Amino acid sequence: MTQNPPDFPLRALFEAQHAASRAQVDVPLALRRDRLARLRDLIETHAEALSEAVEADFGVRSRSLTEAADLFVLRAGMAQLHKELPRWMKRQRVRTPFYLLPARGYLQPQPLGVVGVIGPWNYPLQLTLGPAATALAAGNRVMLKPSELTPQSSALMASLVRQTFAADEFCVIQGGSDVAQAFSQLPFDHLFFTGSTQVGRQVAAAAAVNLTPTTLELGGKSPCIIDASCDLHDAAIKIAHGKLLNAGQTCIAPDYVMLPKGMEPAFETAYWAAVAKLFPSIEGNPDYASIVSERHHARLLALVDEACKQGARVSGWDVSPANGSTRRQMAPALVFDVPPGARLMTEEIFGPVLPVLSYIDLDEAIAAINARPRPLALYWFGREDAHRDKVLMRTVSGGVSVNDTLMHVAHEQLPFGGVGESGWGAYHGKAGFLRFTQQKPVLVQSRFAMGHLFYPPYGARFTRVIGLMKRWL
Repeated sequence: MTQNPPDFPLRALFEAQHAASRAQVDVPLALRRDRLARLRDLIETHAEALSEAVEADFGVRSRSLTEAADLFVLRAGMAQLHKELPRWMKRQRVRTPFYLLPARGYLQPQPLGVVGVIGPWNYPLQLTLGPAATALAAGNRVMLKPSELTPQSSALMASLVRQTFAADEFCVIQGGSDVAQAFSQLPFDHLFFTGSTQVGRQVAAAAAVNLTPTTLELGGKSPCIIDASCDLHDAAIKIAHGKLLNAGQTCIAPDYVMLPKGMEPAFETAYWAAVAKLFPSIEGNPDYASIVSERHHARLLALVDEACKQGARVSGWDVSPANGSTRRQMAPALVFDVPPGARLMTEEIFGPVLPVLSYIDLDEAIAAINARPRPLALYWFGREDAHRDKVLMRTVSGGVSVNDTLMHVAHEQLPFGGVGESGWGAYHGKAGFLRFTQQKPVLVQSRFAMGHLFYPPYGARFTRVIGLMKRWL
């Protein structure tokens, strides 16, 4: 097994994978499962070291949080891939229209070739190794570019992958934004990106030069709608969990809450009771992650400060930085009366700040959601089925959890992805396998085929045949 040195040229790595993918187009089940097993063993053997690296990158983030939000999700996804792969790899017979009988048709799943994966920093294991595992299961070679904002976990991943896989199978590329830009310009057979909408536009533009198909897992402002019929205390703890997991640094975290006018005081009380239950303390609590960098922390403080200056009311603990090593553990905040033009309502927040908006009737709430770009996730809480169905039918979002937050992402049978400005393409489970697979259509003609009836020269016979066929359509 050849290994790539850390300074191996980016283009040379791509060329090696490209040549290998063309030399072995048919990748058997045994080899795919072997690659999955090696990746699974890498994670199991080095889970503690990987969690330590993530903790070091964030400053404060418990290993239990990484176990729940990164490693457990990875294990579940790879277990499903291992189990379902034989069935997904089978050619699929399709029904043949009567005018082509007795020919037969089927779909032949094949690897695309070389898949590039650009991962984010917020869940640096799950959102990098997850897509990579799915691409490997689909029979592809994979090049992975993790975020430079999590240098220790990225470096450890690169080292472990280099020890476990040949460079022309799976490799990890380290570097900053310049490397990411060069990476996105490679002529991959597919490019998978998770990150901000702004950077996603740049990735899509770079990929378009090579006509490289892309999957973009972006973000946006995911609304959380509270119906008057809901159990407010149950909703509050689920919203607090969804918002404050990883200190709000989650692409599908609730970005703002909408609730019936007059319920604001009750929700405020219920939310802070939920926060106190989940996080009895903030500063120094390893279960409450710190903001990943000083720049991101300063941006969040600026968003809250701007809203306050425009007349918003902030509820919660002090939102100023903590002291010492926990200075980036930003306390949760609810923000009421946010002006529509404030950046809190125009930018994805990606932190523990939750704006609260009021609505008079459900039509008003739906109209407000539809006036914004389509979100990656939508959450609805209530017991009134008619109201729930009205929201589901009249809004478009990447995914939905009803009476919960985040949990649809953990359901491997549900595709995960965005729509519009929150991204395109979906993965997880079979949807991910198909995303990284060419479903090649094949028609096998019979020696009894009657296709010659449609050949020129056209005349009376052709007219009669077409007339007969039209009766059966």
